[in-house]
Amino acid sequence: MKGPLSGRCIAVPESRQLDVFAALLERRGAKVLRCPLVDIRDAADPAPVLAWIAEVNAVGCDDLLLFTGEGLQRLLGCIDQHAPAWRAAFVARLAATRIIARGPKPGRVLRELGLKPDVVVEPATSSGMIGYLRDVDLRGRRVGVQLYGTDPNTPLMDFLADAGAVVLPVAPYRYADAADDAAVTTLMQHMAQGAVDAMAFTSLQQVERLFRLADQLGHRQAWQAALSHTVVAAVGPLVAEALARHGVTVRAIPEGSYYMKPLTQALIGALAR
Repeated sequence: MKGPLSGRCIAVPESRQLDVFAALLERRGAKVLRCPLVDIRDAADPAPVLAWIAEVNAVGCDDLLLFTGEGLQRLLGCIDQHAPAWRAAFVARLAATRIIARGPKPGRVLRELGLKPDVVVEPATSSGMIGYLRDVDLRGRRVGVQLYGTDPNTPLMDFLADAGAVVLPVAPYRYADAADDAAVTTLMQHMAQGAVDAMAFTSLQQVERLFRLADQLGHRQAWQAALSHTVVAAVGPLVAEALARHGVTVRAIPEGSYYMKPLTQALIGALAR
C-alpha cells in the first residue's frame, strides 16, 4: 500500500488499542510487527468465555465472585469484540446479581457501569474470600467465579462444591508465557539486524515488561543497543519518561494530544527526518 510509511517496518507492542493503531499504520503503507509486550492477555480461546456469558445472560447467577478488575474488563472486552449485542443484557444481569468482590479493584470497573459490589472482601485473597463465604448459605445457589489467569483455584472450587453451590467458573484472561518471551527476543534480533525502522510504545506496562524480561534473560544492554538504532516513539510524556529511565531516547512523541492518530503522525514526521 502506498503512503508516507511505505516500505517502513514498525514494531507495535500489544495493547487494547492494538488493532486500531496497527490499522492506522498499515493504511499509511507500513508493515506492522506485533510484539507480545503485555503481562496479561485475553483467553487464548474466546469460545468458553462467550459460552459462560451466554449462560449468565440466559439463566443468570445468584452470586458472582469477582477476583480482579482486569477480569471484569476482559469479560466486557470479549463481549464488545465478539458479541456486542449481548452487552446490555450482561450488565442487566450484573445489576440483578449479588456481587462479592475480592478487594476494591473490581469495584472501580463496576462503577464505570453504574454498579457497585454488594460485598468487598478483605483481606483480598482467596483464603479471605473463603473465610467470608463460610458464613453464607450457598446451597443450591448458582455462583459465578471469575478466575485470575488460568489458575483453577482448586481450594475455592472445592469449598464451593462442599457448600452445595452450583459453580460456574470463567477464565477471561491469561498471563504471558515462554512463547511470548521468545517472540520478544526474536524482535530484538530483528532490530539488531536493522530490519525494524521504528518501535512505538503506548503504555507504561509495555516499557516495564520489556526491561523486566530483558533483565531476566540478561538482554538489557542488547535491547538498549537495538533501540538506540531505531526510531523510538512514545504515546505521551509519561511513557517517554519511563523509557528515559531505562536509557532509551524517544525520537517521536505527539504534541498536546496523546492518542493513536497523533502518535502515527509523529512517527511519520520522525521517519521522514
